[in-house]
Amino acid sequence: MTIVRDKPVASPIGGTYAGGITTEQELIERARGLLPAIRQRARRAHDECKVPDETIAEMKEAGLFRIVRPKRYGGFEMHPAVLYEVQMVLAEACMSTAWVQGLLAVHDFQLALFDDRAQADVWGENPDALISSTYQPVGKVTRVEGGFRLSGRWRFSSGSQHAQWVFLGSIAQPEGPDGAPDLLTFMLPRSDYQVIEGTWDVFGLRGTGSLDIVVDDAFIPAYRTHSMTEGFLVHGQKGLQVNTAPMFRLPWGQLFARVVSSAQIGSLQGALDTFIELAKARVSSADGTVMAQSPHAAKLVTQIRSDIAEMRSTLRSSFDAMLAAVEETGAIPMDDRLLYRYQAGTIARRCADQLNNIMEVSGSAAIYNSSPLLPFWRDVMASRGHFANNPDSLAVSVGGYSLGAPTSERFC
Repeated sequence: MTIVRDKPVASPIGGTYAGGITTEQELIERARGLLPAIRQRARRAHDECKVPDETIAEMKEAGLFRIVRPKRYGGFEMHPAVLYEVQMVLAEACMSTAWVQGLLAVHDFQLALFDDRAQADVWGENPDALISSTYQPVGKVTRVEGGFRLSGRWRFSSGSQHAQWVFLGSIAQPEGPDGAPDLLTFMLPRSDYQVIEGTWDVFGLRGTGSLDIVVDDAFIPAYRTHSMTEGFLVHGQKGLQVNTAPMFRLPWGQLFARVVSSAQIGSLQGALDTFIELAKARVSSADGTVMAQSPHAAKLVTQIRSDIAEMRSTLRSSFDAMLAAVEETGAIPMDDRLLYRYQAGTIARRCADQLNNIMEVSGSAAIYNSSPLLPFWRDVMASRGHFANNPDSLAVSVGGYSLGAPTSERFC
């Protein structure tokens, strides 16, 4: 599905976005135009544990953070699959950059589900503002008049060095005796939290700069919170009163799950392209075998191309189906939601398995730190640690629900 607009999407509130986007393809071409510079800076991102500032500025200028933002605040309201297409393109050069771009962009979708006052707090004051996140249900929450007080320490806030706001997950106790605890997303401005440097010492995805966040007794107005229960149920979210496009009736968990799995597809594509170029020139020093003439290499290339095509097609078709469902009936069947969530959860493992195959077929040359294949392998392997990329527990939820059991999965 290609989104074509009669008129360019221009921001009514300014910012650095250059404007003029009319089609999905134009936006993807802008992303592809950034690849030479991103590829050149990839090693620096890894070494410095941060996407370079100039890369963030270039992605802002290209409009890559506005893909699923409401049009009323200068966004595109494009088909969500466009966000993942852009991620996949960027990941061909640097998966950390793609990971950060996707997460910082998808938070605009969640903000669109908040009370409109929260949206105005962010985009009304700074249309270029970025939001990082960490949804670990930690921290101490106290209900007070007008909102909450929050304290704690959260890990894994990707892109936090570049963000002016943060989404933090924590469990709030019910207001009355008959209520149930709820996982809330609290939105805080940069002045209310600390980003702790030096807390991201990892082997892969180093460029994401997924640092710790510390909050010391901050006050959060009630309107700057979003209920994960409401996000699961879809209806009742305050932002739907002002953001009425069908895409905002998609479950938030579906968008988030795909943003932490789609960059891996692009990384696998980048690794495949690199492998093909290496294979054309490599002759084994052990037995004189020409890698490009190896049937094992040929079969692997075929299998990976097929896997990439299938994963991309499944991603697009699932969002087409969800959008059609919300437009036609207002709801997506739960068994479909669980299946789509499972499919997203399998991607990191599938890409990791194929990268292992590439490394094995590439032989001893691939184990050097100078190998151009290593960054792809390293980042995809690291991505498997994300809670959303474990398909085993999801498989139990999908199959159990089909067999008549209730589901406890809420991030779908």
